[in-house]
Amino acid sequence: MSVLSCSDLAFRVRDAELLNGINLQVHRGETLGIVGPNGSGKSTLLKLLAGIRTPSAGEVLLEGQRLGVLSRRDIAQRLAVVEQQADTDDAIRVFDAVALGRTPWLSALSPWSAADDAIVHQALHDVDATHLSTRTWRSLSGGERQRVHIARALAQRPQILLLDEPTNHLDIQHQLAILNVVQALPVTTLIALHDLNQALTCDRLAVLERGRLVALGKPLEVLTPQRLLDTFAVQAHYLTDPFDGAQILRLRSV
Repeated sequence: MSVLSCSDLAFRVRDAELLNGINLQVHRGETLGIVGPNGSGKSTLLKLLAGIRTPSAGEVLLEGQRLGVLSRRDIAQRLAVVEQQADTDDAIRVFDAVALGRTPWLSALSPWSAADDAIVHQALHDVDATHLSTRTWRSLSGGERQRVHIARALAQRPQILLLDEPTNHLDIQHQLAILNVVQALPVTTLIALHDLNQALTCDRLAVLERGRLVALGKPLEVLTPQRLLDTFAVQAHYLTDPFDGAQILRLRSV
Protein backbone atom coordinates (compact mmCIF):
# COMPACT_ATOMS: atom_id res chain seq x y z
CA MET A 1 0.00 0.00 0.00
CA SER A 2 1.29 3.46 -0.93
CA VAL A 3 1.70 5.80 2.05
CA LEU A 4 3.46 8.59 0.17
CA SER A 5 3.32 9.24 -3.54
CA CYS A 6 3.79 11.88 -6.19
CA SER A 7 2.59 12.26 -9.76
CA ASP A 8 4.11 14.35 -12.55
CA LEU A 9 6.12 16.21 -9.92
CA ALA A 10 8.24 19.12 -11.16
CA PHE A 11 10.21 21.94 -9.61
CA ARG A 12 11.78 24.95 -11.26
CA VAL A 13 13.82 27.86 -9.94
CA ARG A 14 13.71 30.70 -12.46
CA ASP A 15 14.99 29.08 -15.68
CA ALA A 16 16.52 26.04 -13.98
CA GLU A 17 14.53 22.80 -14.08
CA LEU A 18 15.55 20.84 -10.97
CA LEU A 19 12.95 18.07 -11.23
CA ASN A 20 10.52 17.03 -13.94
CA GLY A 21 7.95 14.31 -14.42
CA ILE A 22 8.60 12.37 -11.21
CA ASN A 23 6.10 9.58 -10.54
CA LEU A 24 6.76 7.58 -7.40
CA GLN A 25 4.87 5.44 -4.90
CA VAL A 26 6.38 4.60 -1.52
CA HIS A 27 5.15 1.37 0.03
CA ARG A 28 4.25 1.11 3.70
CA GLY A 29 7.14 -0.20 5.81
CA GLU A 30 9.79 -0.19 3.09
CA THR A 31 13.18 1.52 3.00
CA LEU A 32 13.41 3.34 -0.32
CA GLY A 33 16.85 4.67 -1.20
CA ILE A 34 17.30 7.68 -3.48
CA VAL A 35 20.59 7.81 -5.35
CA GLY A 36 22.05 9.90 -8.13
CA PRO A 37 25.01 12.14 -8.98
CA ASN A 38 25.43 15.55 -7.36
CA GLY A 39 22.79 17.93 -8.67
CA SER A 40 20.43 15.16 -9.76
CA GLY A 41 17.61 16.43 -7.51
CA LYS A 42 17.73 14.10 -4.48
CA SER A 43 17.43 16.83 -1.84
CA THR A 44 14.82 18.72 -3.85
CA LEU A 45 12.66 15.60 -4.18
CA LEU A 46 12.77 14.95 -0.44
CA LYS A 47 11.80 18.56 0.32
CA LEU A 48 8.85 18.37 -2.06
CA LEU A 49 7.69 15.07 -0.56
CA ALA A 50 7.95 16.60 2.93
CA GLY A 51 6.04 19.74 2.01
CA ILE A 52 9.04 21.97 2.71
CA ARG A 53 8.90 23.22 -0.88
CA THR A 54 5.88 23.63 -3.16
CA PRO A 55 6.08 21.89 -6.54
CA SER A 56 5.90 23.86 -9.78
CA ALA A 57 3.66 21.11 -11.16
CA GLY A 58 2.18 17.82 -10.03
CA GLU A 59 1.08 16.82 -6.56
CA VAL A 60 2.14 14.85 -3.48
CA LEU A 61 -0.23 12.55 -1.58
CA LEU A 62 0.32 11.59 2.06
CA GLU A 63 -1.78 8.53 2.87
CA GLY A 64 -4.13 9.48 0.04
CA GLN A 65 -4.50 13.14 1.05
CA ARG A 66 -3.08 16.05 -0.93
CA LEU A 67 -0.13 17.41 1.01
CA GLY A 68 -1.08 20.99 0.18
CA VAL A 69 -4.35 20.85 2.13
CA LEU A 70 -2.83 19.40 5.33
CA SER A 71 -1.64 21.59 8.21
CA ARG A 72 2.02 21.54 9.20
CA ARG A 73 0.99 19.90 12.49
CA ASP A 74 -0.87 17.11 10.68
CA ILE A 75 2.12 16.49 8.43
CA ALA A 76 4.59 16.58 11.34
CA GLN A 77 2.60 13.98 13.26
CA ARG A 78 3.08 11.54 10.38
CA LEU A 79 6.32 12.55 8.71
CA ALA A 80 9.74 13.63 9.99
CA VAL A 81 12.67 15.03 8.01
CA VAL A 82 16.41 15.07 8.61
CA GLU A 83 17.98 17.63 6.26
CA GLN A 84 21.66 17.93 5.35
CA GLN A 85 21.99 21.40 6.87
CA ALA A 86 19.80 22.43 9.81
CA ASP A 87 22.04 24.32 12.19
CA THR A 88 21.13 26.84 14.86
CA ASP A 89 23.04 29.51 16.77
CA ASP A 90 20.80 29.15 19.81
CA ALA A 91 22.44 28.16 23.08
CA ILE A 92 20.26 25.08 23.42
CA ARG A 93 20.98 21.85 25.26
CA VAL A 94 21.03 18.64 23.27
CA PHE A 95 18.14 17.18 25.30
CA ASP A 96 16.05 20.26 24.54
CA ALA A 97 16.94 20.11 20.84
CA VAL A 98 15.74 16.50 20.64
CA ALA A 99 12.65 17.38 22.70
CA LEU A 100 11.57 19.71 19.87
CA GLY A 101 10.59 16.52 18.04
CA ARG A 102 7.68 16.16 20.45
CA THR A 103 6.21 19.57 19.51
CA PRO A 104 3.57 18.25 17.05
CA TRP A 105 2.09 16.11 19.81
CA LEU A 106 1.88 18.78 22.53
CA SER A 107 -1.09 21.04 23.23
CA ALA A 108 -2.90 22.67 26.14
CA LEU A 109 -4.77 19.40 26.62
CA SER A 110 -1.66 17.26 26.12
CA PRO A 111 1.24 18.98 27.94
CA TRP A 112 4.73 17.56 28.37
CA SER A 113 4.68 14.34 30.39
CA ALA A 114 6.95 11.58 31.67
CA ALA A 115 6.14 9.67 28.47
CA ASP A 116 7.67 12.47 26.40
CA ASP A 117 10.78 12.38 28.59
CA ALA A 118 11.08 8.65 27.97
CA ILE A 119 10.70 9.07 24.20
CA VAL A 120 13.48 11.68 24.09
CA HIS A 121 15.81 9.53 26.19
CA GLN A 122 15.13 6.54 23.92
CA ALA A 123 15.84 8.58 20.80
CA LEU A 124 19.18 9.75 22.24
CA HIS A 125 20.02 6.16 23.16
CA ASP A 126 19.17 4.90 19.65
CA VAL A 127 21.79 7.18 18.07
CA ASP A 128 24.40 6.65 20.80
CA ALA A 129 24.06 10.24 22.05
CA THR A 130 22.85 9.81 25.64
CA HIS A 131 26.18 11.12 26.91
CA LEU A 132 25.62 14.34 24.94
CA SER A 133 22.24 15.19 26.49
CA THR A 134 23.52 17.98 28.77
CA ARG A 135 25.95 19.45 26.23
CA THR A 136 25.14 22.64 24.35
CA TRP A 137 24.52 22.49 20.63
CA ARG A 138 27.43 24.87 19.93
CA SER A 139 29.90 22.49 21.57
CA LEU A 140 29.11 19.55 19.27
CA SER A 141 31.15 18.35 16.33
CA GLY A 142 29.54 18.00 12.90
CA GLY A 143 29.05 14.27 13.36
CA GLU A 144 27.55 14.70 16.81
CA ARG A 145 25.12 17.31 15.48
CA GLN A 146 24.02 14.90 12.76
CA ARG A 147 23.23 12.22 15.32
CA VAL A 148 21.22 14.73 17.36
CA HIS A 149 19.26 15.75 14.24
CA ILE A 150 18.33 12.11 13.71
CA ALA A 151 17.40 11.71 17.38
CA ARG A 152 15.06 14.73 17.09
CA ALA A 153 13.35 13.07 14.12
CA LEU A 154 13.04 9.77 16.03
CA ALA A 155 11.51 11.62 19.00
CA GLN A 156 8.80 12.81 16.64
CA ARG A 157 7.67 9.16 16.39
CA PRO A 158 6.78 9.50 12.69
CA GLN A 159 5.17 6.91 10.45
CA ILE A 160 7.41 8.10 7.60
CA LEU A 161 11.03 9.18 7.96
CA LEU A 162 12.83 11.19 5.26
CA LEU A 163 16.60 11.46 5.57
CA ASP A 164 18.89 13.46 3.29
CA GLU A 165 22.33 11.82 3.36
CA PRO A 166 22.15 11.14 7.11
CA THR A 167 25.62 9.59 7.31
CA ASN A 168 27.40 12.77 6.19
CA HIS A 169 30.04 13.86 8.74
CA LEU A 170 29.85 10.53 10.59
CA ASP A 171 32.75 8.15 11.11
CA ILE A 172 32.30 4.65 9.69
CA GLN A 173 31.24 3.14 13.03
CA HIS A 174 28.40 5.62 13.44
CA GLN A 175 27.48 5.46 9.76
CA LEU A 176 26.80 1.74 10.10
CA ALA A 177 25.11 2.16 13.48
CA ILE A 178 22.75 4.87 12.22
CA LEU A 179 21.79 2.87 9.12
CA ASN A 180 21.10 -0.17 11.29
CA VAL A 181 18.93 1.92 13.62
CA VAL A 182 16.99 3.44 10.73
CA GLN A 183 16.38 0.13 8.98
CA ALA A 184 15.21 -1.51 12.22
CA LEU A 185 12.56 1.15 12.87
CA PRO A 186 8.90 0.18 12.31
CA VAL A 187 8.45 3.08 9.89
CA THR A 188 8.50 3.79 6.18
CA THR A 189 11.84 5.34 5.25
CA LEU A 190 13.09 7.40 2.31
CA ILE A 191 16.81 7.94 2.45
CA ALA A 192 19.09 9.81 0.03
CA LEU A 193 22.53 8.21 -0.08
CA HIS A 194 25.85 8.80 -1.81
CA ASP A 195 27.43 5.48 -0.85
CA LEU A 196 26.11 2.95 -3.35
CA ASN A 197 27.17 -0.03 -1.25
CA GLN A 198 25.08 1.36 1.60
CA ALA A 199 22.26 1.85 -0.88
CA LEU A 200 22.34 -1.88 -1.70
CA THR A 201 20.84 -2.58 1.74
CA CYS A 202 17.60 -0.73 0.86
CA ASP A 203 14.44 -2.56 -0.19
CA ARG A 204 14.18 -0.51 -3.39
CA LEU A 205 16.18 2.22 -5.07
CA ALA A 206 15.10 5.24 -7.09
CA VAL A 207 17.81 6.56 -9.39
CA LEU A 208 17.72 10.23 -10.34
CA GLU A 209 19.61 11.76 -13.23
CA ARG A 210 19.37 15.46 -14.15
CA GLY A 211 16.08 15.83 -12.33
CA ARG A 212 14.39 12.76 -13.82
CA LEU A 213 13.63 9.34 -12.41
CA VAL A 214 15.53 6.94 -14.67
CA ALA A 215 15.26 3.67 -12.72
CA LEU A 216 13.22 2.22 -9.87
CA GLY A 217 13.34 -1.26 -8.38
CA LYS A 218 15.35 -3.68 -6.28
CA PRO A 219 18.97 -2.57 -5.80
CA LEU A 220 20.67 -5.35 -7.76
CA GLU A 221 18.18 -4.95 -10.60
CA VAL A 222 18.63 -1.17 -10.73
CA LEU A 223 22.36 -0.68 -10.15
CA THR A 224 23.52 -2.63 -13.18
CA PRO A 225 26.99 -1.99 -14.64
CA GLN A 226 25.35 -0.24 -17.60
CA ARG A 227 23.22 2.01 -15.37
CA LEU A 228 26.27 2.89 -13.26
CA LEU A 229 28.18 3.78 -16.40
CA ASP A 230 25.36 5.82 -17.93
CA THR A 231 24.30 7.70 -14.79
CA PHE A 232 27.40 7.85 -12.59
CA ALA A 233 30.11 7.61 -15.29
CA VAL A 234 31.92 4.80 -13.47
CA GLN A 235 32.79 1.25 -14.40
CA ALA A 236 31.54 -1.36 -11.95
CA HIS A 237 31.35 -5.02 -11.18
CA TYR A 238 30.04 -7.00 -8.23
CA LEU A 239 32.05 -9.03 -5.78
CA THR A 240 30.69 -11.59 -3.33
CA ASP A 241 31.59 -11.08 0.32
CA PRO A 242 32.91 -14.43 1.57
CA PHE A 243 31.73 -13.58 5.09
CA ASP A 244 27.98 -13.47 4.39
CA GLY A 245 27.55 -13.84 0.63
CA ALA A 246 26.42 -10.23 0.17
CA GLN A 247 27.04 -8.47 -3.14
CA ILE A 248 29.48 -5.56 -3.01
CA LEU A 249 30.14 -2.98 -5.70
CA ARG A 250 33.67 -2.39 -6.93
CA LEU A 251 33.83 0.96 -8.72
CA ARG A 252 36.51 2.38 -11.03
CA SER A 253 36.78 5.64 -12.90
CA VAL A 254 36.27 5.45 -16.65
